[in-house]
Amino acid sequence: MDTPPATENTLIVSLPLVPVKRTVLFPDTLVPFTIGRPRSIAAVEAAMNSEDKALVFATQRDSEKEEPEFDDLYGIGTKAVIKQMGKTPDGHLQVLAQGIERVVLLKKEQDEPHMIVRSRQLALALESDLELEALHRELVELIGQLPELLTTQGVVELVAVLRAEKNPLSVAYRLVSLLNLNVERLQGLLEQSDAKEVLRQVYGALAHELHILKIRHEIASQAQAEIGKSQREYFLRQQLKEIQQELGELETQPEDGEVGELKARIEKADLPDIVRTEATRELKRLVKLPPASPDHQVIRSYLELVLELPWNTLTEDHLDLTHVRTILDEDHYGIQDVKERILEHLAVLKLNPSAKAPILCLVGPPGVGKTSLGQSIARALERKFERLSLGGLHDEAELRGHRRTYVGAMPGRLIQALRRAGAKNPILMLDEVDKVGQDFRGDPASALLEILDPEQNHTFRDNYLDLPFDLSKVMFITTANSLDTISRPLLDRMETIRLGGYSHQEKLEIANRYLWPRRLKEAGLESKPLTLEEQVIPHIIKRYTREAGVRQLEQMLGRLTRKVALKLAEHPPDQPEESLTITQVDLPEWLGIERFMPEEARKTLPLGVATGMAWTETGGDVLYVESALLPGGSDLTITGHIGDVMQESAQAARSYLWSRAESLGLDIAVFKQSGMHIHVPEGAIPKDGPSAGVTMASALASLLLKIPVRKDTAMTGEIGLTGLVLPVGGIKEKILAAHRVGLRRIVLPKANEKDLKDVPDTVRSELSVVFVETIEEALHAVLLKTPDTREKEKNPLHTQPAGSEQQSVIGSL
Repeated sequence: MDTPPATENTLIVSLPLVPVKRTVLFPDTLVPFTIGRPRSIAAVEAAMNSEDKALVFATQRDSEKEEPEFDDLYGIGTKAVIKQMGKTPDGHLQVLAQGIERVVLLKKEQDEPHMIVRSRQLALALESDLELEALHRELVELIGQLPELLTTQGVVELVAVLRAEKNPLSVAYRLVSLLNLNVERLQGLLEQSDAKEVLRQVYGALAHELHILKIRHEIASQAQAEIGKSQREYFLRQQLKEIQQELGELETQPEDGEVGELKARIEKADLPDIVRTEATRELKRLVKLPPASPDHQVIRSYLELVLELPWNTLTEDHLDLTHVRTILDEDHYGIQDVKERILEHLAVLKLNPSAKAPILCLVGPPGVGKTSLGQSIARALERKFERLSLGGLHDEAELRGHRRTYVGAMPGRLIQALRRAGAKNPILMLDEVDKVGQDFRGDPASALLEILDPEQNHTFRDNYLDLPFDLSKVMFITTANSLDTISRPLLDRMETIRLGGYSHQEKLEIANRYLWPRRLKEAGLESKPLTLEEQVIPHIIKRYTREAGVRQLEQMLGRLTRKVALKLAEHPPDQPEESLTITQVDLPEWLGIERFMPEEARKTLPLGVATGMAWTETGGDVLYVESALLPGGSDLTITGHIGDVMQESAQAARSYLWSRAESLGLDIAVFKQSGMHIHVPEGAIPKDGPSAGVTMASALASLLLKIPVRKDTAMTGEIGLTGLVLPVGGIKEKILAAHRVGLRRIVLPKANEKDLKDVPDTVRSELSVVFVETIEEALHAVLLKTPDTREKEKNPLHTQPAGSEQQSVIGSL
């Protein structure tokens, strides 16, 4: 179009320019833009740094061109000001621009970093006459029809603003955003130099859009009427079904689809009477509900659960105890006492099939075979086996299920396990029962009381199922590393079977019989020419593992087989396979550097140091208790990251020695004028438990009597203030730990003499065990005689010379 000539009042300015695609900015309009091109971003930032925040928006002729030049733009654009600006996470700018006036682009003054153009104001004359007023009124009248046809948010407010606008040209420019016009027509409206012609074109376009909206509205109304008719027919049919059901006519009609299938399954299923009644009632509810109803799917899922549960399905037990014993011996080496107790329980079930199934709790360190023992029992009895891990369980609903009133409700883990098993008498293993949590969502341990109690679980009710299910035929086997964290009421309902740690010889047998063949099979090496030197597995046990069980040992053997598999897989296929021999010398290459140095007892024990034995969840360990006098002090200091029970043992040991100072030949002034410090090394490891009293008393007595403790002796036991030595637990694990480091002399409480039968014969035959009932007896057993004659005369704890320099002190206290 021809550009009007400039007048002497025409303003010419240089401004940043932003090219835009597929849209046109008009004066008196507020339009949001997303600016992403680097030159355009630079132009906007330059405008924001100017005083008036002004710039020019011009439309591209070709919208596909990414970097338009000056000649690629229409000659007339719009001067605008930036009202708001923000940045998006991808680095683009969100700009709200308000058009001010039309401008003519004269020439380009700058191209980088952004385009600057010289532009001239292009005013549009607006002379008021009757024709202009008539066009304005007609346009306003058409605008009034928009709220009836448009449901767009804010259209009512926009119409109110447009009808109140006195400038007809501003009304026309603002209406353009509602019209479906292409870029060429929009640019033509911007370039139009006659205001009346602008109003005529906008009026025509608006009338066309309103006509299309009316047609669309009629089509939508007809479709809505059809939908309303279908819904009305559907509700009438539902009412008809209800009437037929009240009259007893509905049940005589043949049923099809999923409802008919569910009805047939309910009639065929072997369900208790109370369950069949509830299932039939829920089925009647399902018939009344439309398939689109949320409750339809809930009831359908509930009925499927009811039909899939083994209400009366039992698997036949094969209670051939000889066969069971054979299976247990095949799967597990040693642990004869544990096997005998399991066979005792099964013998009762054989003689009295109606007896309640036992609830066994297998307690022991990790890796001793608790879970696999449950699997062996299931295999021997030919029962179904399911396993649930309770470690870290906090939500009671995980066991009892959620009520069906909640969205996404599900049955509890117990019912789901029985559903998977397909029998009401499976072996159900509840792993890590000692690690059950408790918080605001309930107490799962309390829920286990009903599940495991034979007097209650024959009518167990899951919250989701809400029907009594008989759990009395389920054989529950729980596992735990420690009994300390299990609630007493829950522990009372279980029969505890302890699995201790394995000796070196037992680990070797287990590795040779089970672990190594299993790992060879898993790695596909059974038929490969592979030889394992005899000393390899013992070396792995000593230098690469330190545990009570065999889990780390199995992991190391698995790593070894994987290394071998990799080497054999990389062997050239065109060459014959060579036999491979793994030797002890090769282990650092296959398994890395040795993780543990050989455990050895201390060669010498200074005054005030005693060797104790401790029990942990991962097996036994040997701890050294060290003591020292603090001249000028008065308090007892205890360090080594020890708990309350061990601190009480230390205080009891000190109090006992103080109270018996005269009979022991101790100077009471030492207690009054000196502090004492007891330390248990490896302070980063938490230590607690009632078994360190004898060790602490021996360490303090050695310090005060200036008599060293025997270096070949390890001890355990708790003490009382009256001088009694009290029994402790974990004897097997403690003795195995002492034997592992080379200690062959053990001091135990007399009451623990019965626990020696749990120690393997190969270990027990190498030990010299001293049983004590009092602290005095313990001190005689662990303290060395002293060659210092003066000390002998001062200290009544002495005896006549004997043949060994480590002869214990024998005498009367």
